[in-house]
Formats: sequence, C-alpha cells, structure tokens
Amino acid sequence: MGKTNGRKVRYGTVVSDKMEKTIVVEVQSIVRHPLYKRTMKRTTKLKAHDENNSCRIGDRVKVVSTRPLSKSKRWRLAQIIQKAK
Repeated sequence: MGKTNGRKVRYGTVVSDKMEKTIVVEVQSIVRHPLYKRTMKRTTKLKAHDENNSCRIGDRVKVVSTRPLSKSKRWRLAQIIQKAK
C-alpha cells in the first residue's frame, strides 16, 4: 500500500452504483458501548467518486478522503480489493 499523505482510509462494500461516477460504500466499525461494555457493529454509508464506473454492487473497496467533490461526496475510490461474484 502506498503513502496516504495523512488521508483517512476506509474499507467497505459497495451497496449502490446507480449514480454516474459515484458509488455508495457501506463501512462497518466495531465499537464498545460506553456503559454496558458490549461490542456493537456500527455501519456508515459514504459516497465515493468512481471515475471509470468500474465498481459493481458487492465489491470490496478501499476509499480515501479527499476534498469536497459535491454536496455529499468527500471520498474517492482508491482500489478495488475484491470483485463481487
């Protein structure tokens, strides 16, 4: 993996590719509940820029933070880790 220059990196699954040059990536994180100390899964949906429309639903991808590209796009596709079956 190359240098990220201090950019945030997230790994997730593509859940939507219906927009032009945009994908929606679902990122899961595991956090502990502050009071009950039980681990919980939290999911976040990020919109990411996909210049070549190369991603499909179900792909595992790596996204990195970037400057604001639109009202809701703050991420861009860095790499497709695994293609969907």
